[in-house]
Amino acid sequence: MRRTIASWALIAFGLMGQQLRAQTAAPSLDFEFFREKVQPIFVTERMDHARCIVCHGDPESNLHPHLAELTPGTLLWNEEDSRKNFAEYSKFVVPGSLKSPLLVHPLAPEAGGDPDHLGGKQFKSQDDPDWQILKAWVMGAKMPPSAGATKARIIQTNFASNYIDIIDPANDKIVGQIKGIELNHGVAVSPDGNRIFISDETNISLDVADGRTFQLTNRIPLSEHPNNIYIGRDGRFVYVSIAGGKGGVDVIDAKTLQRVKTIPTNMSIHNTYVTPDGKYALAGSIRGKAVTVIDTETNEVAWTIPMDLGIRPMAMSANLDGSTKWLFLQLTAYNGFAVIDFATHKEINRIKIPDLPPGKKGYPPGNEVSHGMFVTPDQKTLLVVSRINSALYFYSLPDLKVVGMADLEGKGSGWMTLSPDGSRAYIANAVTDDVSVVDVKTMKEVDRIPVGFTPKRNITAMLP
Repeated sequence: MRRTIASWALIAFGLMGQQLRAQTAAPSLDFEFFREKVQPIFVTERMDHARCIVCHGDPESNLHPHLAELTPGTLLWNEEDSRKNFAEYSKFVVPGSLKSPLLVHPLAPEAGGDPDHLGGKQFKSQDDPDWQILKAWVMGAKMPPSAGATKARIIQTNFASNYIDIIDPANDKIVGQIKGIELNHGVAVSPDGNRIFISDETNISLDVADGRTFQLTNRIPLSEHPNNIYIGRDGRFVYVSIAGGKGGVDVIDAKTLQRVKTIPTNMSIHNTYVTPDGKYALAGSIRGKAVTVIDTETNEVAWTIPMDLGIRPMAMSANLDGSTKWLFLQLTAYNGFAVIDFATHKEINRIKIPDLPPGKKGYPPGNEVSHGMFVTPDQKTLLVVSRINSALYFYSLPDLKVVGMADLEGKGSGWMTLSPDGSRAYIANAVTDDVSVVDVKTMKEVDRIPVGFTPKRNITAMLP
C-alpha cells in the first residue's frame, strides 16, 4: 500500500522518539494527568484551527498518533479508550525531553517547532496554556493525590455567554469555567461532586461536565426544550424542566446518563426543585399557573397545587423531622410570595414586599417582579429578592416578619444561592452582568463579582 508523505513523516517522528528514549533517563508519564489534562486539548476548539480529533480521530485515517473513536453522546473518552490514547501518544513522547515529537510537531517553527504538520501549527508560542500542559506531561507532571477533600463552590450560569463561571466563596474569585454551552440554563451537581449537570437550550440536551476538570464529557438528548433542573437528594435522578412541546419533566439516570422517563404534566415547566427530605420533586409552570408534585420513589405525579398566577422561583422550610413544612412561591407580576402548607396543599398566606420609600427608584423588571428566594440552613430566616426594588429582604421564620433589607447595587437581580454555612448570599444580576454578595449577618452588600453575560441560575456545591 502506498504511504503518503505525511504518514512517512509520522513514522520518522516515531522512530526519533524511540531513539531519544533510548538515550535519556527521565520520569515516567502519568496516565491520570494525561486523562484529566491532556486529552481535553484534543477536542478543544482553537481559533483558526480544526480540532485535533477531526483528523487524528477519523476512523478512516492512517494518521498517527491515532485517537480512539468517541462513543456517541460523549464528549470525552471512557477509561478503556483513554488508556488506548495514552499508549498511543506515549510513543511520541520522550519523557523529560523538550524535543519530543508531541511538543515540536504542532508548534510553530519560530517558537522552536519543526516545519511539518499538515494540520497546521496549533501553537504559535510556547506560552500557549495548552502547550504548557503538554510540556508538563512530557516533563513528568502528575495529578495531585486526592484525599477525598471537597471545596465549596458557587456555580453561576451565564445565559447569554457560552460558559459557566465557578466561584470560590472563600475569596469571591472565579477559579474555573465550564465552556462550550450556549444558552446554558439550569445547573445541578452529583452528591460526590464528580459530575456537573447543565441544561443546554441550544442543543436541547442535558450536558455533563467533570467536577474536577470542568471539561464536558456527555451530552444527553432531552424530549424537548429544557429550562431549569434539580438533582434528587440521593443523587439517583436529575429532574429536568421541559418548557417546549407539551411540557413535562425529563428524568435522567445520573449514573447511566440516560433519559429513563418523561413525566407528563400537560403544561410547560419552568423550574424544578426537590423537597428537603428528597421525597418529592416540584415542577412549577408559569403558563400553567400550578405546581406539579412528583413522588421521587415512583416518579409519578402525586398531586397538583393550582394557583392564580404563574410560578416563578420556590423555596421550602422543613419540620424538625426533615419533612417539608411550607412551600414559598414567587409569582408572576407579584412583588412578594405565597405560602403553601405542604401537608394540606393549601395556600395559607400571601406576603407583599414593602414598597420603596419615596424618592427611591428600583428597576423595571417586566413580569419577574420578585425573583429569587432561599431559606437559611438554620431554618430561621427566609431571604427574598425583589427585582423591582433592587433589594434583598430578610423574613423571620416562622412568623414571616421583615427583619431587614439589603440594597443591591447590581441590576436585574433574580437568582440566589447561599454559602454552605449560610453566612453569605450570592445574587445573580442579569442586567449588570455580575453577582452581588450579601453578608447575611450585617444585611449589607459587601462585594460584586463580574461574570458572564446575563447571569441567571446559580447553586452552591461541594466539588473535588
